[in-house]
Amino acid sequence: MGREGVGVRSSWHEGILRRQSARESAARTYARALPIVPVRARGMTIEGADGRRYLDCLSGAGTLALGHNHPVVLEAIRKVLDSGAPLHALDLATPVKDAFTTELFRTLPPGLADHARVQFCGPAGTDAVEAAFKLVRTATGRNGMLSFTGAYHGMTADALEASGNAFDVRVARLPYPQNCRCPFGVSGERGAELAARWTESVLDDPKSGVPHPAGMILEPVQGEGGVISAPDTWMRWMRKLTADRSIPLIVDEVQTGVGRTGAFWAVEHSGVTPDVMVLSKAIGGSLPLAVVVYHEDLDVWEPGPHAGTFRGNQLAMAAGTATLAHVRENGLSERAHHLGTRMLAELRASVGQFACVGDVRGRGLMIGVEVVDPTEGPTPKQHPEPSQDPARPDAARDPRPPAPELAAAVQRECLKRGLIVELGGRHNSVVRLLPPLTISDEQATAVLDRLTDAVHTVARDHAETRPLH
Repeated sequence: MGREGVGVRSSWHEGILRRQSARESAARTYARALPIVPVRARGMTIEGADGRRYLDCLSGAGTLALGHNHPVVLEAIRKVLDSGAPLHALDLATPVKDAFTTELFRTLPPGLADHARVQFCGPAGTDAVEAAFKLVRTATGRNGMLSFTGAYHGMTADALEASGNAFDVRVARLPYPQNCRCPFGVSGERGAELAARWTESVLDDPKSGVPHPAGMILEPVQGEGGVISAPDTWMRWMRKLTADRSIPLIVDEVQTGVGRTGAFWAVEHSGVTPDVMVLSKAIGGSLPLAVVVYHEDLDVWEPGPHAGTFRGNQLAMAAGTATLAHVRENGLSERAHHLGTRMLAELRASVGQFACVGDVRGRGLMIGVEVVDPTEGPTPKQHPEPSQDPARPDAARDPRPPAPELAAAVQRECLKRGLIVELGGRHNSVVRLLPPLTISDEQATAVLDRLTDAVHTVARDHAETRPLH
Protein backbone atom coordinates (compact mmCIF):
# COMPACT_ATOMS: atom_id res chain seq x y z
CA MET A 1 0.00 0.00 0.00
CA GLY A 2 1.28 3.45 -0.92
CA ARG A 3 1.92 6.30 1.49
CA GLU A 4 -1.45 7.85 0.63
CA GLY A 5 -3.30 4.61 1.51
CA VAL A 6 -1.48 4.37 4.82
CA GLY A 7 -2.49 7.95 5.59
CA VAL A 8 -6.15 7.22 4.84
CA ARG A 9 -6.10 4.18 7.12
CA SER A 10 -4.46 6.15 9.90
CA SER A 11 -7.06 8.92 9.61
CA TRP A 12 -9.92 6.37 9.66
CA HIS A 13 -8.40 4.64 12.70
CA GLU A 14 -7.90 7.90 14.61
CA GLY A 15 -11.39 9.16 13.73
CA ILE A 16 -13.07 6.05 15.14
CA LEU A 17 -11.08 6.31 18.38
CA ARG A 18 -11.88 10.01 18.66
CA ARG A 19 -15.61 9.44 18.21
CA GLN A 20 -15.59 6.61 20.75
CA SER A 21 -13.92 8.87 23.29
CA ALA A 22 -16.50 11.61 22.66
CA ARG A 23 -19.59 9.38 22.71
CA GLU A 24 -19.01 6.48 25.12
CA SER A 25 -19.02 6.44 28.91
CA ALA A 26 -15.98 6.97 31.09
CA ALA A 27 -16.38 3.36 32.25
CA ARG A 28 -14.69 1.92 29.17
CA THR A 29 -11.49 0.09 30.11
CA TYR A 30 -9.84 -1.97 27.40
CA ALA A 31 -10.19 0.87 24.90
CA ARG A 32 -8.05 3.11 27.10
CA ALA A 33 -5.13 0.70 27.46
CA LEU A 34 -5.44 -0.73 23.94
CA PRO A 35 -6.05 2.13 21.47
CA ILE A 36 -6.63 -0.13 18.47
CA VAL A 37 -9.59 -0.54 16.09
CA PRO A 38 -9.93 -4.22 15.10
CA VAL A 39 -11.37 -4.73 11.62
CA ARG A 40 -10.38 -8.31 10.83
CA ALA A 41 -9.34 -11.29 12.92
CA ARG A 42 -8.47 -14.92 12.40
CA GLY A 43 -7.09 -17.34 14.94
CA MET A 44 -4.71 -15.44 17.16
CA THR A 45 -4.19 -12.51 14.79
CA ILE A 46 -6.06 -9.20 14.81
CA GLU A 47 -5.67 -6.57 12.09
CA GLY A 48 -6.37 -2.99 13.06
CA ALA A 49 -7.93 -0.21 11.00
CA ASP A 50 -4.44 1.28 10.71
CA GLY A 51 -3.19 -1.87 8.97
CA ARG A 52 -1.10 -3.14 11.90
CA ARG A 53 -1.32 -6.79 13.00
CA TYR A 54 -1.31 -8.05 16.57
CA LEU A 55 -1.00 -11.37 18.36
CA ASP A 56 -4.00 -11.48 20.69
CA CYS A 57 -3.24 -12.82 24.16
CA LEU A 58 -6.43 -11.30 25.57
CA SER A 59 -8.84 -13.56 23.64
CA GLY A 60 -11.91 -11.64 24.69
CA ALA A 61 -10.88 -12.00 28.37
CA GLY A 62 -10.73 -15.77 27.81
CA THR A 63 -13.88 -16.05 25.72
CA LEU A 64 -12.18 -17.17 22.50
CA ALA A 65 -10.98 -20.68 23.29
CA LEU A 66 -10.43 -21.34 19.57
CA GLY A 67 -9.34 -17.82 18.68
CA HIS A 68 -11.12 -15.48 16.32
CA ASN A 69 -13.45 -16.82 13.61
CA HIS A 70 -12.44 -20.46 13.87
CA PRO A 71 -13.79 -22.44 10.89
CA VAL A 72 -15.80 -24.90 13.01
CA VAL A 73 -17.49 -22.02 14.83
CA LEU A 74 -18.30 -20.14 11.63
CA GLU A 75 -19.67 -23.31 10.05
CA ALA A 76 -21.92 -23.96 13.04
CA ILE A 77 -23.28 -20.40 12.96
CA ARG A 78 -23.88 -20.49 9.18
CA LYS A 79 -25.69 -23.81 9.49
CA VAL A 80 -28.22 -22.31 11.91
CA LEU A 81 -28.63 -19.16 9.82
CA ASP A 82 -29.17 -21.16 6.63
CA SER A 83 -31.64 -23.55 8.29
CA GLY A 84 -34.29 -20.95 8.96
CA ALA A 85 -34.37 -21.95 12.65
CA PRO A 86 -35.48 -19.32 15.17
CA LEU A 87 -32.60 -17.29 16.54
CA HIS A 88 -34.50 -16.39 19.72
CA ALA A 89 -36.44 -19.10 21.54
CA LEU A 90 -36.57 -18.11 25.23
CA ASP A 91 -36.32 -21.42 27.14
CA LEU A 92 -38.16 -23.54 24.58
CA ALA A 93 -36.63 -26.84 23.56
CA THR A 94 -34.85 -26.71 20.19
CA PRO A 95 -32.54 -29.14 18.37
CA VAL A 96 -29.70 -26.61 18.71
CA LYS A 97 -30.22 -26.32 22.47
CA ASP A 98 -30.47 -30.10 22.85
CA ALA A 99 -27.18 -30.58 21.00
CA PHE A 100 -25.46 -28.00 23.21
CA THR A 101 -26.76 -29.54 26.43
CA THR A 102 -25.74 -33.02 25.31
CA GLU A 103 -22.20 -31.89 24.48
CA LEU A 104 -21.93 -29.89 27.71
CA PHE A 105 -22.98 -32.86 29.83
CA ARG A 106 -20.46 -35.02 27.97
CA THR A 107 -17.64 -32.81 29.25
CA LEU A 108 -18.74 -32.35 32.88
CA PRO A 109 -16.85 -33.96 35.76
CA PRO A 110 -18.30 -37.52 36.10
CA GLY A 111 -19.50 -37.02 39.65
CA LEU A 112 -21.68 -34.13 38.54
CA ALA A 113 -22.68 -35.16 35.01
CA ASP A 114 -24.67 -38.18 36.22
CA HIS A 115 -26.80 -36.06 38.58
CA ALA A 116 -26.84 -32.65 36.91
CA ARG A 117 -29.44 -30.09 36.01
CA VAL A 118 -28.72 -27.02 33.89
CA GLN A 119 -30.23 -23.55 34.17
CA PHE A 120 -29.89 -21.23 31.19
CA CYS A 121 -29.83 -17.69 32.53
CA GLY A 122 -28.86 -14.28 31.20
CA PRO A 123 -26.03 -14.01 28.69
CA ALA A 124 -23.09 -13.09 30.97
CA GLY A 125 -21.12 -14.87 33.65
CA THR A 126 -22.29 -12.43 36.29
CA ASP A 127 -25.90 -13.46 35.51
CA ALA A 128 -24.94 -17.08 36.16
CA VAL A 129 -23.36 -16.11 39.49
CA GLU A 130 -26.54 -14.31 40.52
CA ALA A 131 -28.58 -17.38 39.54
CA ALA A 132 -26.27 -19.68 41.51
CA PHE A 133 -26.60 -17.52 44.64
CA LYS A 134 -30.37 -17.47 44.32
CA LEU A 135 -30.40 -21.24 43.81
CA VAL A 136 -28.43 -22.16 46.94
CA ARG A 137 -30.32 -19.61 49.06
CA THR A 138 -33.59 -21.12 47.93
CA ALA A 139 -32.38 -24.68 48.45
CA THR A 140 -30.88 -24.14 51.91
CA GLY A 141 -33.19 -21.49 53.32
CA ARG A 142 -30.07 -19.57 54.39
CA ASN A 143 -28.79 -16.25 53.12
CA GLY A 144 -25.08 -15.62 53.77
CA MET A 145 -22.33 -16.45 51.28
CA LEU A 146 -18.64 -17.25 51.63
CA SER A 147 -16.10 -16.00 49.10
CA PHE A 148 -12.37 -15.30 48.99
CA THR A 149 -9.95 -12.38 48.92
CA GLY A 150 -8.92 -11.50 45.40
CA ALA A 151 -12.05 -13.02 43.89
CA TYR A 152 -13.84 -11.71 40.82
CA HIS A 153 -17.34 -12.97 40.03
CA GLY A 154 -18.90 -10.23 37.92
CA MET A 155 -20.37 -6.73 37.96
CA THR A 156 -23.94 -7.15 39.25
CA ALA A 157 -24.83 -6.52 42.90
CA ASP A 158 -24.39 -9.95 44.49
CA ALA A 159 -21.47 -10.82 42.23
CA LEU A 160 -19.68 -7.63 43.22
CA GLU A 161 -20.26 -8.31 46.91
CA ALA A 162 -18.51 -11.66 46.50
CA SER A 163 -15.59 -10.09 44.61
CA GLY A 164 -12.36 -8.83 46.09
CA ASN A 165 -12.97 -5.13 45.43
CA ALA A 166 -16.34 -4.98 47.22
CA PHE A 167 -16.90 -2.03 49.53
CA ASP A 168 -20.38 -2.74 50.94
CA VAL A 169 -19.95 -6.33 52.03
CA ARG A 170 -22.61 -8.75 53.21
CA VAL A 171 -20.47 -11.72 52.21
CA ALA A 172 -17.89 -13.26 54.53
CA ARG A 173 -14.42 -13.01 52.97
CA LEU A 174 -11.87 -15.78 53.54
CA PRO A 175 -8.13 -15.98 52.75
CA TYR A 176 -7.22 -17.44 49.36
CA PRO A 177 -3.87 -19.27 49.39
CA GLN A 178 -1.04 -17.84 47.33
CA ASN A 179 2.72 -18.09 47.29
CA CYS A 180 3.96 -14.63 46.38
CA ARG A 181 1.90 -12.60 48.85
CA CYS A 182 0.60 -15.11 51.35
CA PRO A 183 -1.26 -13.31 54.17
CA PHE A 184 0.33 -15.75 56.65
CA GLY A 185 3.86 -15.06 55.39
CA VAL A 186 4.41 -18.59 54.11
CA SER A 187 3.85 -20.41 50.84
CA GLY A 188 3.14 -23.78 49.31
CA GLU A 189 1.31 -26.48 51.25
CA ARG A 190 1.85 -24.74 54.59
CA GLY A 191 0.17 -21.56 53.38
CA ALA A 192 -2.72 -23.57 51.95
CA GLU A 193 -3.11 -25.44 55.23
CA LEU A 194 -3.24 -22.23 57.27
CA ALA A 195 -5.82 -20.72 54.90
CA ALA A 196 -7.95 -23.85 55.19
CA ARG A 197 -7.70 -23.93 58.98
CA TRP A 198 -8.74 -20.28 59.12
CA THR A 199 -11.82 -21.13 57.07
CA GLU A 200 -12.59 -24.10 59.29
CA SER A 201 -12.32 -21.90 62.39
CA VAL A 202 -14.68 -19.27 60.93
CA LEU A 203 -17.27 -21.92 60.12
CA ASP A 204 -17.10 -23.68 63.49
CA ASP A 205 -16.58 -20.78 65.88
CA PRO A 206 -20.02 -19.66 67.16
CA LYS A 207 -18.48 -16.25 67.90
CA SER A 208 -16.90 -15.74 64.47
CA GLY A 209 -19.77 -13.50 63.41
CA VAL A 210 -20.38 -15.64 60.32
CA PRO A 211 -23.71 -17.49 60.41
CA HIS A 212 -24.10 -20.82 58.66
CA PRO A 213 -23.98 -19.80 55.00
CA ALA A 214 -26.10 -20.69 52.00
CA GLY A 215 -23.00 -21.47 49.94
CA MET A 216 -19.32 -20.96 49.20
CA ILE A 217 -18.06 -19.66 45.85
CA LEU A 218 -14.48 -19.93 44.66
CA GLU A 219 -12.34 -19.81 41.52
CA PRO A 220 -9.86 -22.68 40.99
CA VAL A 221 -7.57 -20.06 39.47
CA GLN A 222 -8.15 -16.40 40.24
CA GLY A 223 -7.81 -14.63 36.91
CA GLU A 224 -8.62 -11.00 37.63
CA GLY A 225 -7.06 -11.56 41.06
CA GLY A 226 -3.65 -11.98 39.43
CA VAL A 227 -3.49 -15.53 37.98
CA ILE A 228 -3.31 -17.27 41.34
CA SER A 229 -3.86 -21.00 41.19
CA ALA A 230 -5.36 -22.68 44.24
CA PRO A 231 -3.39 -25.72 45.43
CA ASP A 232 -5.23 -28.97 44.72
CA THR A 233 -4.95 -30.00 48.37
CA TRP A 234 -6.68 -26.77 49.42
CA MET A 235 -9.45 -27.34 46.87
CA ARG A 236 -10.06 -30.81 48.33
CA TRP A 237 -10.06 -29.33 51.83
CA MET A 238 -12.69 -26.77 50.84
CA ARG A 239 -14.79 -29.54 49.35
CA LYS A 240 -14.61 -31.55 52.57
CA LEU A 241 -15.32 -28.55 54.80
CA THR A 242 -18.42 -27.64 52.82
CA ALA A 243 -19.68 -31.20 52.36
CA ASP A 244 -19.33 -31.98 56.08
CA ARG A 245 -21.40 -28.89 56.94
CA SER A 246 -24.01 -29.19 54.16
CA ILE A 247 -22.81 -26.01 52.47
CA PRO A 248 -23.20 -26.08 48.67
CA LEU A 249 -19.85 -25.47 46.93
CA ILE A 250 -20.09 -23.20 43.88
CA VAL A 251 -17.10 -23.25 41.53
CA ASP A 252 -16.76 -20.30 39.18
CA GLU A 253 -15.36 -21.70 35.92
CA VAL A 254 -16.29 -18.70 33.80
CA GLN A 255 -12.69 -18.02 32.80
CA THR A 256 -10.96 -21.28 33.76
CA GLY A 257 -13.29 -23.62 31.86
CA VAL A 258 -13.13 -25.31 28.45
CA GLY A 259 -9.50 -26.41 28.58
CA ARG A 260 -7.92 -23.12 29.64
CA THR A 261 -5.93 -24.48 32.62
CA GLY A 262 -4.86 -27.80 31.09
CA ALA A 263 -7.96 -29.75 32.11
CA PHE A 264 -11.38 -29.34 30.55
CA TRP A 265 -12.64 -27.90 33.84
CA ALA A 266 -10.14 -26.58 36.36
CA VAL A 267 -11.74 -28.52 39.24
CA GLU A 268 -10.60 -31.72 37.55
CA HIS A 269 -6.99 -31.02 38.59
CA SER A 270 -8.00 -31.63 42.20
CA GLY A 271 -10.63 -34.29 41.59
CA VAL A 272 -13.23 -32.09 43.30
CA THR A 273 -16.89 -32.47 42.37
CA PRO A 274 -18.71 -29.22 43.19
CA ASP A 275 -22.41 -28.89 43.85
CA VAL A 276 -22.71 -25.99 41.42
CA MET A 277 -20.64 -24.84 38.43
CA VAL A 278 -20.97 -21.36 36.94
CA LEU A 279 -20.07 -21.32 33.23
CA SER A 280 -19.83 -18.62 30.58
CA LYS A 281 -17.22 -17.04 28.23
CA ALA A 282 -15.78 -19.89 26.13
CA ILE A 283 -18.91 -22.07 26.32
CA GLY A 284 -20.60 -19.72 23.82
CA GLY A 285 -17.86 -20.04 21.22
CA SER A 286 -17.36 -16.21 21.23
CA LEU A 287 -21.07 -15.35 21.58
CA PRO A 288 -22.98 -14.49 24.81
CA LEU A 289 -24.05 -17.57 26.76
CA ALA A 290 -24.09 -18.42 30.47
CA VAL A 291 -25.40 -21.40 32.41
CA VAL A 292 -25.48 -22.81 35.91
CA VAL A 293 -24.95 -26.56 36.23
CA TYR A 294 -25.86 -28.05 39.59
CA HIS A 295 -26.65 -31.27 41.43
CA GLU A 296 -30.23 -32.42 41.04
CA ASP A 297 -30.76 -32.31 44.82
CA LEU A 298 -30.63 -28.50 44.58
CA ASP A 299 -33.29 -28.34 41.88
CA VAL A 300 -35.93 -26.60 43.98
CA TRP A 301 -36.88 -23.85 41.53
CA GLU A 302 -40.52 -23.01 41.08
CA PRO A 303 -41.46 -22.19 37.47
CA GLY A 304 -40.17 -18.73 36.62
CA PRO A 305 -38.24 -17.65 39.76
CA HIS A 306 -35.12 -17.03 37.69
CA ALA A 307 -35.34 -16.26 34.00
CA GLY A 308 -33.84 -14.05 31.33
CA THR A 309 -35.11 -12.88 27.97
CA PHE A 310 -31.88 -13.78 26.18
CA ARG A 311 -31.26 -17.19 27.72
CA GLY A 312 -32.08 -19.02 24.47
CA ASN A 313 -29.41 -17.62 22.11
CA GLN A 314 -29.39 -20.25 19.35
CA LEU A 315 -26.30 -18.95 17.56
CA ALA A 316 -24.33 -18.98 20.82
CA MET A 317 -25.47 -22.51 21.57
CA ALA A 318 -24.44 -23.70 18.10
CA ALA A 319 -21.06 -21.95 18.37
CA GLY A 320 -20.65 -23.33 21.89
CA THR A 321 -21.41 -26.89 20.84
CA ALA A 322 -18.80 -26.66 18.08
CA THR A 323 -16.23 -25.20 20.49
CA LEU A 324 -16.80 -27.75 23.27
CA ALA A 325 -16.63 -30.64 20.81
CA HIS A 326 -13.51 -29.32 19.07
CA VAL A 327 -11.64 -28.84 22.35
CA ARG A 328 -12.67 -32.31 23.54
CA GLU A 329 -12.03 -34.20 20.30
CA ASN A 330 -8.67 -32.57 19.57
CA GLY A 331 -7.17 -32.83 23.05
CA LEU A 332 -6.72 -29.08 23.36
CA SER A 333 -6.84 -29.27 27.17
CA GLU A 334 -3.80 -31.53 27.16
CA ARG A 335 -2.05 -29.25 24.67
CA ALA A 336 -2.79 -26.27 26.92
CA HIS A 337 -1.12 -28.13 29.77
CA HIS A 338 2.03 -29.02 27.85
CA LEU A 339 2.41 -25.71 26.02
CA GLY A 340 1.60 -23.72 29.15
CA THR A 341 4.26 -25.61 31.11
CA ARG A 342 6.80 -24.83 28.41
CA MET A 343 5.85 -21.14 28.24
CA LEU A 344 6.06 -20.78 32.03
CA ALA A 345 9.51 -22.37 32.12
CA GLU A 346 10.80 -20.18 29.30
CA LEU A 347 9.33 -17.03 30.80
CA ARG A 348 10.90 -17.76 34.17
CA ALA A 349 14.25 -18.12 32.42
CA SER A 350 13.88 -15.04 30.21
CA VAL A 351 12.18 -12.43 32.43
CA GLY A 352 12.84 -13.87 35.87
CA GLN A 353 16.30 -12.30 35.71
CA PHE A 354 14.85 -8.78 35.84
CA ALA A 355 14.54 -7.13 39.23
CA CYS A 356 11.15 -5.70 38.21
CA VAL A 357 9.66 -9.19 37.87
CA GLY A 358 8.48 -10.57 41.20
CA ASP A 359 6.83 -13.78 40.05
CA VAL A 360 5.91 -15.80 36.97
CA ARG A 361 2.99 -18.14 37.55
CA GLY A 362 0.00 -19.82 35.98
CA ARG A 363 -1.73 -23.01 35.02
CA GLY A 364 -2.09 -24.19 31.45
CA LEU A 365 -2.61 -21.22 29.12
CA MET A 366 -3.54 -18.88 31.95
CA ILE A 367 -0.25 -17.14 32.71
CA GLY A 368 0.72 -14.11 34.79
CA VAL A 369 3.90 -12.07 35.27
CA GLU A 370 3.83 -9.93 38.41
CA VAL A 371 5.69 -6.65 38.03
CA VAL A 372 7.24 -5.15 41.17
CA ASP A 373 9.20 -2.10 42.20
CA PRO A 374 12.87 -3.11 41.84
CA THR A 375 14.02 -0.35 44.20
CA GLU A 376 12.00 -1.46 47.23
CA GLY A 377 12.59 -4.45 49.52
CA PRO A 378 13.81 -7.96 48.76
CA THR A 379 12.81 -9.94 45.68
CA PRO A 380 10.07 -12.54 46.18
CA LYS A 381 11.25 -16.00 45.23
CA GLN A 382 9.36 -17.93 42.59
CA HIS A 383 10.51 -21.10 44.35
CA PRO A 384 11.16 -19.94 47.92
CA GLU A 385 13.96 -21.56 49.86
CA PRO A 386 13.30 -22.50 53.50
CA SER A 387 14.44 -19.97 56.06
CA GLN A 388 16.43 -20.84 59.18
CA ASP A 389 14.26 -18.43 61.14
CA PRO A 390 11.19 -20.32 62.43
CA ALA A 391 9.30 -17.03 62.69
CA ARG A 392 9.83 -16.46 58.96
CA PRO A 393 9.11 -19.82 57.30
CA ASP A 394 10.28 -18.77 53.85
CA ALA A 395 11.29 -15.90 51.61
CA ALA A 396 7.75 -15.19 50.45
CA ARG A 397 7.09 -13.12 53.58
CA ASP A 398 8.42 -9.79 52.30
CA PRO A 399 7.90 -9.45 48.56
CA ARG A 400 8.68 -6.24 46.78
CA PRO A 401 5.70 -3.89 46.40
CA PRO A 402 3.66 -4.14 43.21
CA ALA A 403 4.40 -1.64 40.45
CA PRO A 404 1.25 -0.89 38.43
CA GLU A 405 2.96 1.91 36.49
CA LEU A 406 5.69 -0.44 35.30
CA ALA A 407 3.12 -3.12 34.45
CA ALA A 408 1.22 -0.57 32.34
CA ALA A 409 4.49 0.35 30.66
CA VAL A 410 5.08 -3.33 29.83
CA GLN A 411 1.59 -3.51 28.32
CA ARG A 412 2.29 -0.45 26.17
CA GLU A 413 5.63 -1.83 25.02
CA CYS A 414 3.94 -5.13 24.14
CA LEU A 415 1.38 -3.27 22.03
CA LYS A 416 4.19 -1.48 20.18
CA ARG A 417 5.56 -4.91 19.31
CA GLY A 418 2.23 -6.22 18.11
CA LEU A 419 1.25 -8.15 21.25
CA ILE A 420 -2.02 -7.64 23.13
CA VAL A 421 -1.89 -8.51 26.85
CA GLU A 422 -4.14 -7.76 29.79
CA LEU A 423 -3.37 -6.42 33.27
CA GLY A 424 -4.86 -7.75 36.50
CA GLY A 425 -4.01 -8.54 40.09
CA ARG A 426 -4.48 -6.73 43.37
CA HIS A 427 -2.86 -3.51 42.14
CA ASN A 428 -3.22 -4.09 38.40
CA SER A 429 0.43 -5.08 38.37
CA VAL A 430 0.18 -8.55 36.80
CA VAL A 431 0.68 -8.89 33.05
CA ARG A 432 -1.75 -11.61 31.97
CA LEU A 433 -1.60 -13.97 29.00
CA LEU A 434 -4.79 -15.72 27.83
CA PRO A 435 -3.89 -16.98 24.34
CA PRO A 436 -6.35 -19.17 22.44
CA LEU A 437 -5.92 -22.92 22.90
CA THR A 438 -5.14 -23.10 19.18
CA ILE A 439 -1.92 -21.07 19.55
CA SER A 440 0.89 -22.65 17.51
CA ASP A 441 4.39 -23.36 18.77
CA GLU A 442 5.71 -20.60 16.50
CA GLN A 443 3.17 -18.10 17.84
CA ALA A 444 4.02 -19.10 21.41
CA THR A 445 7.68 -18.36 20.71
CA ALA A 446 6.76 -14.98 19.20
CA VAL A 447 4.66 -14.12 22.25
CA LEU A 448 7.51 -14.96 24.61
CA ASP A 449 10.05 -13.02 22.53
CA ARG A 450 7.87 -9.90 22.35
CA LEU A 451 6.98 -9.99 26.04
CA THR A 452 10.60 -10.54 27.07
CA ASP A 453 11.74 -7.65 24.88
CA ALA A 454 9.02 -5.42 26.36
CA VAL A 455 10.04 -6.25 29.94
CA HIS A 456 13.70 -5.69 29.06
CA THR A 457 12.91 -2.25 27.62
CA VAL A 458 10.87 -1.21 30.66
CA ALA A 459 13.53 -2.50 33.07
CA ARG A 460 16.26 -0.62 31.17
CA ASP A 461 14.26 2.62 30.91
CA HIS A 462 13.36 2.46 34.60
CA ALA A 463 17.00 1.98 35.56
CA GLU A 464 18.06 4.90 33.35
CA THR A 465 15.46 7.28 34.81
CA ARG A 466 16.02 6.39 38.47
CA PRO A 467 17.27 9.38 40.44
CA LEU A 468 20.78 9.09 41.81
CA HIS A 469 21.19 9.27 45.58
